[in-house]
Amino acid sequence: MPTSTTKPADKLASVDHINLSLNKKSILHDVSLELQAGKILTVIGPNGAGKSTLVRILLGLQKTDSGIVWLKPKLNIGYVPQKISINDLMPLTVKRFISLAKKSSHENIKNVLSEIDIEHLADQDIQSLSGGEFQRVLLARALLKKPELLILDEPAQGVDVLGQAELYEKISQLKDQYGFGVLMVSHDLHLVMQKTDQVLCLNQHICCSGKPDDVSNHPEYQRLFGNLPTEGLAVYTHNHNHCHDLHGDVVVGTCKHDDHTGHTKSQSITGHEHG
Repeated sequence: MPTSTTKPADKLASVDHINLSLNKKSILHDVSLELQAGKILTVIGPNGAGKSTLVRILLGLQKTDSGIVWLKPKLNIGYVPQKISINDLMPLTVKRFISLAKKSSHENIKNVLSEIDIEHLADQDIQSLSGGEFQRVLLARALLKKPELLILDEPAQGVDVLGQAELYEKISQLKDQYGFGVLMVSHDLHLVMQKTDQVLCLNQHICCSGKPDDVSNHPEYQRLFGNLPTEGLAVYTHNHNHCHDLHGDVVVGTCKHDDHTGHTKSQSITGHEHG
């Protein structure tokens, strides 16, 4: 991992060259990342890439085989899970559901619901909510803890495109307002990239990482993502002398990319693969 220039006070958590295998299958190989206050790191990758396992490691729910996991002492983490099951027969209002996460006053619950623009849902049955409404409830539930680090595992799952854009905008606004760090996990490049500071592409190992950039004229990503809208997508700088597609295949030969001047450059690729 490159030498960090992060101020000590800004560093919230990090993993350094972690490895994990389960049932003799490699889940994560030589993965490093750092989470900072006031910054959004988005981890993208295909299904089965190890993204949710990485979250479990940071939450202390999964041990690694090797490597270092560091959390700021007494770090307060808010977590928005990928899925949560609620019995349809259980009478549970939104404000009651949120209060189960942390004992809090009626006023605090009212304030956090208002902050996520769902105060009008307070007395509604949790089972009656739309996908977008439920994701906002989960976000309010995490924010009630007043986190220093907010971890969101596929937060836009089951939310339509407009709802996704609004959700990511709200998360970005709250991050700016309160200064907490954010780890966002997704398998989708669309929309999420507009509101992130750093991107890490994971497929058991780190394929690439860097700041998001415009990908609309990038042939390699057009090939990978087909007819996805280009607005809000991102390009990543590879740290290795090879290319990946999101199925984990190493592309050997020549990777062509636009240099943003209207010219196309070619990068020769060797056959290096990860062990």
